[in-house]
Amino acid sequence: MHPEAVAHAPLPRNVSEREELPGDAGWWGYAFRDVPARTGGETFVATLPDVTVTWYRDPDRGDDFYPALVTREGHALDLREIRFRHPHARTLRAAPPPARMERATWVLERVYDNHSHWLTAHLPKLLLLRERGELDDVLLPPVRSPAMEASLRQLGMDPARFRTFDPSRPLRVGRLTLVGTDRFRPELLCALQRAHGLDAVPAGRRRVYVSRDRANRRRLVNEDEVWPLFADAGFERVFMEELDFDAQVALMRDTQVLAAPHGAGLTNMLFCPRGTAVIEIADLSFPNPNFYALAAALGHPYWLVAGTGVGEGRPIDRDLRVDPAAVADVLAAW
Repeated sequence: MHPEAVAHAPLPRNVSEREELPGDAGWWGYAFRDVPARTGGETFVATLPDVTVTWYRDPDRGDDFYPALVTREGHALDLREIRFRHPHARTLRAAPPPARMERATWVLERVYDNHSHWLTAHLPKLLLLRERGELDDVLLPPVRSPAMEASLRQLGMDPARFRTFDPSRPLRVGRLTLVGTDRFRPELLCALQRAHGLDAVPAGRRRVYVSRDRANRRRLVNEDEVWPLFADAGFERVFMEELDFDAQVALMRDTQVLAAPHGAGLTNMLFCPRGTAVIEIADLSFPNPNFYALAAALGHPYWLVAGTGVGEGRPIDRDLRVDPAAVADVLAAW
């Protein structure tokens, strides 16, 4: 439906040369330096006969969900976030006989219940299927977060009408429809914005700093040191944990500039009017370019403030420290 294509994006507003951006692709398969000319994957809808759907959860990674799809010939599909891994084989050997369905549509990717993955990877698929009149056979998990439920209702989709699967056993489907997308295709993300009426929303007025002080990882350890800089620039400090999904969307619709340490709260730029400025504080020793790519796809000016990882453990979980002078420079430039 959308062929593979290069999406040209501007540099972060406080970066003058592409070579200044980190070139480490890390876990993500692409680097900050790739975003200005990143190749976006295709969008496709495919129907396959006699497919087994299996999954497992990894307790060592926060109970992350990993699905896999296996054809009747025993071939596993190899997609960006759906891939057969060694634990799938162990799961299948230990599982009861699969449940059976004649027809189903599979949209779930890895860690679907992560706030960022749900909004950027899964909601666009559901919108695409609705446009095609193909929502009836979509399978969703029986247990969904309040934010997932609210996001469906905001799009006029009744969560109760979706079919579900049994998490305790694999699934054999006679005809499985699969939707494949790239999380950062402008065509898909902008369709989500239009579905929320954001193409008719005036520029926002509020300056919002999203705090991670109450999170269990990736906190900004010297937030008390840098918060006065944001306060003096007219920002309000927001704890997303205190807001339900509808309140988060309402806040974003009136946001002029969104600033935050790297974390899922930045995904809410999806609900900001086009042109909202985004300021991300990130550990560039373990660079995750996803929010830069998301801002570029949505047409939001993006500013990058380099922080430093703090503590032990997995790099993705480390807390952050940022030089107040670097924050002051970006706020002054903005």
